[in-house]
Amino acid sequence: MIRFETVAKKIDFSGCDTLMFTSKQAVKTADEIDPVWKHYPCIAIGGATKKQIETLGGEVVYYPKHFYGKVLAEDIESFFSTRHILYLRPKEVSFDAKAFLAQKDIILHEQIIYETHCMEYPKEKQPPEESIIIFTSPSTIHCFLKQFAWLDSYIAVVIGEATKAHLPENARCAVAKKPLIDACIEKAQEILLSSNTK
Repeated sequence: MIRFETVAKKIDFSGCDTLMFTSKQAVKTADEIDPVWKHYPCIAIGGATKKQIETLGGEVVYYPKHFYGKVLAEDIESFFSTRHILYLRPKEVSFDAKAFLAQKDIILHEQIIYETHCMEYPKEKQPPEESIIIFTSPSTIHCFLKQFAWLDSYIAVVIGEATKAHLPENARCAVAKKPLIDACIEKAQEILLSSNTK
């Protein structure tokens, strides 16, 4: 439902000693802009993000067990209050970590390095009744609803609670056991098997 566009030509590492990534796309984008990011210890939010950092040769020094906005910010306050963190992020985020940390007197430096855009599809591409639809971010839900009407028979499988909050009211849904696309697919298969045995 979305495509990515790089919006930064360089990364300003001045004054930072730690990087924070909340998506694997941010890691890929940073690597395309400037491979120097690998010289900095990284905070990884989400299993896919952690894996992408390590695959590209970076070092993960912190990987929180809880990845929801408020809990994450509290973790950063506890473990990294003396660090100078640069958050390499998309244009739109579902939680304002910078504002939350500012309440704790922690300054989080941010740089927007990419943004997302909705893909366009003709109306006839709308998924049929009773489809199970996987959403991995609030922006994928936003783009889906921009293109198609939500049908009552749909079941949404979401990657986490922050994404779930963006679903239409009363939408039938399930949250994956882990914040990974594979876990979303597994949950969708469970739902499909359950519906087929009824």
